[in-house]
Amino acid sequence: MKTEYDFFVVGAGSGGVRASRIAASLGANVAVAEDTFLGGTCVNVGCVPKKLFVYASQFSEHTKESKGFGWEQNSAPTFNWTTLRDNKDKEIFRLNGIYQNLLDNAKVSTYHGKATLLGNGKVQVNDVVISAKHILLATGGIPRKPTFEGAEHCYTSDDVFHLETLPKRVLIQGGGYIAVEFAGIYNGLGCEAELIYRGERFLRGFDTDIVDAAENEITKKGVKLTFNCDIVKVEKQSDNSLLVTLNNGETRVVDAVLSAIGRESRIQGLGLENTNVKVNSRGFIEVDDHFETAEKGVYAVGDVIGRMALTPVALEEGMSLANHLFDKKPIDIDYTKIATAVFCQPNIATVGYTESEAQAEFKHIDVYASDFKALKHTVSGLDERTLMKLIVDKASDLVVGCHMIGPDAAEMMQGIGIAIVAGATKAQFDKTIGIHPSAAEEFVTMRTPTRST
Repeated sequence: MKTEYDFFVVGAGSGGVRASRIAASLGANVAVAEDTFLGGTCVNVGCVPKKLFVYASQFSEHTKESKGFGWEQNSAPTFNWTTLRDNKDKEIFRLNGIYQNLLDNAKVSTYHGKATLLGNGKVQVNDVVISAKHILLATGGIPRKPTFEGAEHCYTSDDVFHLETLPKRVLIQGGGYIAVEFAGIYNGLGCEAELIYRGERFLRGFDTDIVDAAENEITKKGVKLTFNCDIVKVEKQSDNSLLVTLNNGETRVVDAVLSAIGRESRIQGLGLENTNVKVNSRGFIEVDDHFETAEKGVYAVGDVIGRMALTPVALEEGMSLANHLFDKKPIDIDYTKIATAVFCQPNIATVGYTESEAQAEFKHIDVYASDFKALKHTVSGLDERTLMKLIVDKASDLVVGCHMIGPDAAEMMQGIGIAIVAGATKAQFDKTIGIHPSAAEEFVTMRTPTRST
């Protein structure tokens, strides 16, 4: 392979692969280095396998729901962890191959090995020294590991997809979306699941009404939630169970502890010390508005810069940078209108301002909310409710925020996201005729504000 390129990308995850393909399509000579699996966090230990596990965990509830619709269960279904794990592995292996084909078809060279910056536009991969006009760091993130005594007995979200056996009792440490999602996954797979979080409420940064509803619904489904509490010690017992000591003096005996206390940038061994690249107080690489670091010609996108750790954001950043470098297009990414979801049970989805953020940003707002039991659950027998919120800037009538907890929330929110990015007003929402009967029609039938501030 060549040793000189126009664009050398370190990391073959979502942002790196997208950037390399766009750059190659614009005529650049491009290469990518990856020292683990192609596809990055999302494909291998993130979005994709997690969503497959979410699907798996929902079947137990579907079985309960079916009884109200006339389906008789003559025997209780059983769950086989090995089948799920191995089928997931087959799908990930297939996706790894697709990523390799995408790079090959784009005529992007692939280096399999650890890349280290040498400075002055040079990178070393294995024993090869490579020169590049532009270097992109897209190495992603890794789980933050706990430091309490006995932390070696715990595992992180990178490990959870490869366990030999499914634990019967699980303690999940953390209050972010990863912790909340896995609490629901374990509960749905038939495990005893408890989530503990050091703060007063989990899902920090989400709309408070949605968080309140999530706490109620997750608790109803059987997950134990313990707040204002944290782990201080984990001890392995003679029967391989774990004795967990909490900072309130209480103890738990479980089969596994999943520590999901956040993620940090994957910059270890990257050779940043050989460059002028700066890292901020949170441990993420600092970049300017064009994703360039303090080292001229070295750029960074995705989780490694710590803006929004979302796959579509990394894709957009990588594409925008490649278009800027090789087609001189401006970079214009609005981080305030990005739709996102938490695949807890029921799902949460959101786009735009929360109510508190909107109160700080706009002089007056109207809040529209609808809290109801979905049609399905009038027969299923499940005590699950759906909550939807629209937040409107009173002066302009623009819909500036939308939030939902309920089945298929993510599927609905993508369309609402388009409307909000396009600048839709509440009057235009009202003018839209709904699909009946559907939960989604609530977004266009809420006529009277719940409150105004």
